[in-house]
Amino acid sequence: MKLEKDSVSADSTPVMELRGVHVVHKTRTGGLFRSGSVRAIDGIDFSVRRGETVGVVGESGSGKSTLARVLVGLQKPTEGEVFFEGKPMSFDAASRRALGRTVSVVFQDPATALNPRMTVRDQLLDPLAVHKVGSPTEREKRIRELLDLVGLPASALDVLPRQISGGQRQRVAIARALALDPAIVVADEPTSALDVSVRAQVLNLLTDLKEALNLGLVFISHDISTVRYVSDRIAVMNRGSIVETGPADEVFLNPQQDYTRTLLAATPTLLKPETTQGKP
Repeated sequence: MKLEKDSVSADSTPVMELRGVHVVHKTRTGGLFRSGSVRAIDGIDFSVRRGETVGVVGESGSGKSTLARVLVGLQKPTEGEVFFEGKPMSFDAASRRALGRTVSVVFQDPATALNPRMTVRDQLLDPLAVHKVGSPTEREKRIRELLDLVGLPASALDVLPRQISGGQRQRVAIARALALDPAIVVADEPTSALDVSVRAQVLNLLTDLKEALNLGLVFISHDISTVRYVSDRIAVMNRGSIVETGPADEVFLNPQQDYTRTLLAATPTLLKPETTQGKP
């Protein structure tokens, strides 16, 4: 039950890869004898490897959360192919179970992601029990290692989620996501429900874990500055499509699409433009 891995560069073979993926949802907005539809994802190509962070940014309704659901096996595409460890994903029970051990998720709000009636110990033991990992003694050792990994004391094992702060709850959620030693973690707006004072702590924790454990990380946010801070690559989404992608600094400093420039313009900065430096 090894926790630490040598930090290496991103592997060449994607753990998850989407090719031409479409997701269409039925709606009740059609005519009397036909239903309407919404194209949540429209022909996306996307991949993530171990050892890299791919940031996904876009406004609400751009398709980010639907993309996350496809990556973790909760949403079967309407069209297109999903490859898991180089093989086509069938989305049957067996393949979803295998995916669940390799790709985990950290949700937006830890207050709703954690069961309010379960102690932290039970929250962390649950995925190990479901997947029949280790003996009871090994599981207890594992959850203590996980708490240490995310910077929480062992005394946190015996508390309920409501008895700890929002930042601590998110650390518990991250620990649970790491319980099965995944290759990929999908973090869907993991800091948006937190106070500003603890957001940087959680971002730094995710970055440190990615490097220490050679994780692949899909970081989803509406805030392009936050995405740039943690990401190696950025994918900009608009109306279900990826409209721009590339290395994080390149997309941030030299955006090619008007939509990306609009996102950047809407992001406040504390830095003075170079053109104003030196002026009274």
